[in-house]
Amino acid sequence: MMKKISFVVPIYNEMENIYLIANAIREEMVLLKYNYSILFVNDGSIDNSLTILKKISLERINVKFLSFSRNFGKEAALTAGINFAKADAIIMIDADLQHPPEMIKYMLSAWEDDYEIVYCKRDGKNIHTTFINTIFSKFFYSVMSLLSNVHLEDGASDFRLLDKKVVEILNKWKEQEPFYRGLTKWVGFKQKSIFYTPRERVHGETKYNTKKLIRLALQGITSFSTKPLYIATYLGFAFSLASLLFVPYAIFSYYYGQAVSGWTSVIVAIAFFGGLQLMILGIIGLYLGKLFMQSKGRPLYIIKESNIHA
Repeated sequence: MMKKISFVVPIYNEMENIYLIANAIREEMVLLKYNYSILFVNDGSIDNSLTILKKISLERINVKFLSFSRNFGKEAALTAGINFAKADAIIMIDADLQHPPEMIKYMLSAWEDDYEIVYCKRDGKNIHTTFINTIFSKFFYSVMSLLSNVHLEDGASDFRLLDKKVVEILNKWKEQEPFYRGLTKWVGFKQKSIFYTPRERVHGETKYNTKKLIRLALQGITSFSTKPLYIATYLGFAFSLASLLFVPYAIFSYYYGQAVSGWTSVIVAIAFFGGLQLMILGIIGLYLGKLFMQSKGRPLYIIKESNIHA
């Protein structure tokens, strides 16, 4: 009996790429001895993506789709794909074709060699991204590895294969802000990385601007570590001790009748310590916010339409 592979493809305003990625996957899989299906997850697209998904799902029996009631984000789309995909292994792949489909055979080969998680890493030859985003990516992975309990290699992507054993474990969790690049490292199992060169996006624009990248970075760091809280505590103690150095100066000035000089230094000190306090409160607020959202117990996504039948 042939093993089954399910491809999870998040979609947000990718109507021009749906047939392209479906055809590219078919071209790769026709040469391999696997049954396969493609699960598109429409993350509240405002273009004609849903219309295209309905059309292609009628034309091809192995194409399924889920459509959200609104945009919930890529991690929510991946979660839905993991929840609904039924296969011996799933492969997460973007619809914009920047994840080269020809890497699929190498991922499956590693899986057949008993690797339960196979993920692709950018090889540093990505000429389709800006210099600022490249620097930010390197900075993020360095900070993530330093501040969390998981080590993420620079360039690790969401282009990855997960064995059904891993999928079963991920399906048991109900995290409000899942970060799969970190979660799949945290669970352990036998893992292998494969280098790839990202392609140029065929149609449309990237969905990750600087604001979303910063949010993703904060989400990832706060999901796997409380080290930022400890750092805030240490900073508080350090500056409290440093402030005691002003006491001898104040006593000396008072004893010799010298006025404590410097409005500028006072204002600078107030601004500095005020900013430090706000930063520490912001760190604490991030963690409290995560607890608040988790306590609500709201679903991570809402499915409006689907052609998957129970």
